Parts: sequence; structure tokens; C-alpha cells
Amino acid sequence: MASREMTPSSFEEVFHWVEQGRLAPHEALEWMARLAKPAEISSARRERSDHLEESPEAVLAELDRMVGLYEIKRVVHDIRAFVEVQSLRKEAGLAVNQQSWHMIFSGAPGTGKTTVARLIGRLFKALDVLPKGHMIEAERADLVGEYIGHTAQKTREVIKRALGGVLFIDEAYSLARGGEKDFGKEAIDTLVAAMENYREELLVILAGYPDEMAWFLNTNPGLMSRFPIRLEFKDYSAIDMVHIARRMVRERDYILSQDAEQGLLTLLSENEGYWHKNAGNARMVRNLLEHAMRRQAVRLVGRNIPLSRHDLMTLTWSDFEGGLD
Repeated sequence: MASREMTPSSFEEVFHWVEQGRLAPHEALEWMARLAKPAEISSARRERSDHLEESPEAVLAELDRMVGLYEIKRVVHDIRAFVEVQSLRKEAGLAVNQQSWHMIFSGAPGTGKTTVARLIGRLFKALDVLPKGHMIEAERADLVGEYIGHTAQKTREVIKRALGGVLFIDEAYSLARGGEKDFGKEAIDTLVAAMENYREELLVILAGYPDEMAWFLNTNPGLMSRFPIRLEFKDYSAIDMVHIARRMVRERDYILSQDAEQGLLTLLSENEGYWHKNAGNARMVRNLLEHAMRRQAVRLVGRNIPLSRHDLMTLTWSDFEGGLD
């Protein structure tokens, strides 16, 4: 390892030292891991700061950069237009049409539901629909207690943390699976009451698989009218997932070789429509890339020769082989 007096201070310097032969490949990987941690913390701080006073245009631009989701984007843009026109009507002394914004997101894992929910919270903050715009994620275990009265208490505590922003409940249908005597019903009742009591301070988004969410809504007819906006997050196509892979590697300072990109497209195209519903769409792409990054590291360390910046960045198709196993 390099001495304490002479240590690389950036990724650029690590690459330069490897090219000069001053760092071995395995040492370079150790330094890159060390340097990544403060960079991630700084990035998170910048992100929080940037969100304090961001504009609706900035949030929508981030949404528009997401791969696919064309119908989702259209609806969100429509919501922005409606909110702004209502604001103009209020200024003109006209009647304002108040709407409920609670939503149902149906789709498989990895289709962007959580990401879009966060963006909607930030958009509503920028539009002054919500005072904070943050998002609290919850699931059955966060809401349902173990004895009478415990569930209402737990659910109210989660709701309290979400006030001013978005309460995102994933796999919401699990709240109704136990039947009438299950404590999940108490969580639903408490949630419905909060939606009425805090209508200007809380946006509730329920998410899950399409079939299960349809069943869930049918178990409680009152839920239908309380969630007027229902968005379907369709599975990504093979081409969409390759676009996602390009973006993910670019964010991590990697690149796909031509054979890697073509091999990935062929693999995904041949299996399109046959993935298990838990495969994960974008999550599956991320898992494939992380597998390839580990394989690339083994391949590079095994060479025992000076590595160029291009070597350290490039993922080849051989790095992906076996990733789906």
C-alpha cells in the first residue's frame, strides 16, 4: 500500500498511479473503495440541499430522464398543470376545484414505483401542495401490531412521521390478507381516517403487484373512491433495460464494451416475457452489473500488469457470463 505521506486523493490520481506502476490493481481497488465513501456522503448532502428550494421544472426534468414510464410521466405532467391552473384561478377569484391525490401504484419490483413516489413528493413540495414533500416508506410489519389497540398506535406513529409528505406503503395488499379478524383491517381503518383528517398534509401511495392490488381494492369498496389516481408500472422491455444498464454503468464510472452491450441485449431479448415476476426489472439489471463488476475485478487482478484507465472502466461480455445463475 502507498505510504501515509503519499496517498491518492481522487479517482483520477488512483488511475494515474496504476498507469505509472505505483499501485498494484488490488491496491487501486482498496483506495477506490476508501475514496468512494466520503464522495457518497458529500453527494447525499448536496442532494438534500438541492431539494430544499427546487422548482417543479427541475423535478419533472428528473422524472423525464427516467427510462420508459411514458404514461406515468404524462399523468404527472397533467397533475402539475392542474395544480398550477387552480392556483391561477384562485388568484383570479374563481372557484378552486379541490382534488384528492392519493394514488395506487401497481407493477412488479424494479419498475420505478418507489423512485416516482419520491419525485411526486418533491413535486408537490415545489408546487406548495405539501409542506415538506419527504417520503416515509412502510410495509405491513411497520403498521400491524400484535394485540388489540397496538395496530392503531403503530399506524398513527407512522402517519405522524409522514405528515407534510408522502406515506408509501409497499405490498399494501398484505394488510387485508388475514381477513376480518386480522389486525391488518385495523391498520386500514386507521389509515383511511388519517386520509380524511389530514387531507392537506398527507399523500398516501399504496403499491404492489397488479393482480394483488386489484384484489385488495375489492376487499374494501371504500378504498376505491379514496384512491382516484391509479398508475400501472409496466415491465421494462429488453431495450429499456439496456438503456438502464448504460445509465447505471455511467453513474459508476464504468463503460460497456460493444460485445457486452450486444450480449446483454440478446440475453434480455431472448428471455423477454419469461422472467419470474420477482426478477426485478431494473433491480435485475443492477444485479447483473454488480456481478460483472466483481468478475471484472477478478479478471484484472489476475493479469498482474499495469492497468490503464480504460481497463479499469470497461466491462466485457465475459464479465457478465453466469450472472443470471
